[in-house]
Amino acid sequence: MSDTLNKSTVLVLNRNWQAIHVKTPAQAFCMMATDVATALDIQENGAMQPVKWTDWVTLPVREGDNGVRTVHGAVRAPTVIVLANFAKVPKRRPKLSARNIWKRDGGTCQYTGRKLAAHEGNIDHVVPRSRGGKTAWENCVLAHREINSRKADRLPHEAGLHLRREPSAPRELPTTMLIQNAHGVRDWEHFLKS
Repeated sequence: MSDTLNKSTVLVLNRNWQAIHVKTPAQAFCMMATDVATALDIQENGAMQPVKWTDWVTLPVREGDNGVRTVHGAVRAPTVIVLANFAKVPKRRPKLSARNIWKRDGGTCQYTGRKLAAHEGNIDHVVPRSRGGKTAWENCVLAHREINSRKADRLPHEAGLHLRREPSAPRELPTTMLIQNAHGVRDWEHFLKS
């Protein structure tokens, strides 16, 4: 039961039905019970009906749905909720990670311009950490493993290297573009771009 309640399996839509966040069923239940949000009852044929909390708790738990046991019986865990009063689509920058640096740099070594296979590259700190370099978008680039090894704890010019372009933080994107359907929730497909 607590596993179902605490997995991020509820897609949050703004009042214009645009995906903006992901919550747990426990958080969604609180939002529904306080009329901050309504849940969407999504049928197999794609038909959707917003349902308020008082009606939601009476819906049957269908086969394949996650249900939460309560003293009054099972309650279906929602997969999508719609906020009552929030219309904006927040923006945010992708998180700094090796995967996102690969994406930003297009899978290309930033010193040689060579397209890299997954096993050929790693992340280089332009100003090495040993010399005060920070782990930040503006100091990390994708580099061929051999180039990164050769550079070691030197600055690029000290190792005879030249950056193809200066690293920078990617622009902020609508949160809709950053939401991943990590649990493969079928109902989310209506709202997320592939």
